[in-house]
Amino acid sequence: MQKITTFLTFKDKAEEAAKLYTSIFKDSKINNVTHYKGGPMPADSVMTVEFELAGQKYVAMNGGPHFTFTDGISLAVSCADQAEIDELWQKLTANGGQPGQCGWLKDPFGVSWQITPVNLGQLLRSDDPARAQRKIGALMQMHKIDISALEQA
Repeated sequence: MQKITTFLTFKDKAEEAAKLYTSIFKDSKINNVTHYKGGPMPADSVMTVEFELAGQKYVAMNGGPHFTFTDGISLAVSCADQAEIDELWQKLTANGGQPGQCGWLKDPFGVSWQITPVNLGQLLRSDDPARAQRKIGALMQMHKIDISALEQA
């Protein structure tokens, strides 16, 4: 049993976000959708969506206009290779998503993601301090991470 579940509160697009996310990641599904019966949102509108991404449980809720996302929290994805980075980057920035720096992006719903290679720490390390600094400098210039550029730095 998963002890901690990420809970994402959207203005009004929880179901759309869950559908996008579950379409992108393998071993993902929507488990349950509940609806408001009254209260702060219109009756019969989606209240919560329970879903899984790669086996990890999440809950998305429509909470109204005072809920927004910030860069202070993000969902980090460790990618096996450049092809996976490229695919996730394209899918999460499509339809209004925005690229950020150093592998960060915002999806069309305003949720921040970090799309990084699983071996990012190794790619940035070097026994040569000048080379390590070049690698960090290269990373700081990137939006989507380019593994080969980090290897060459």
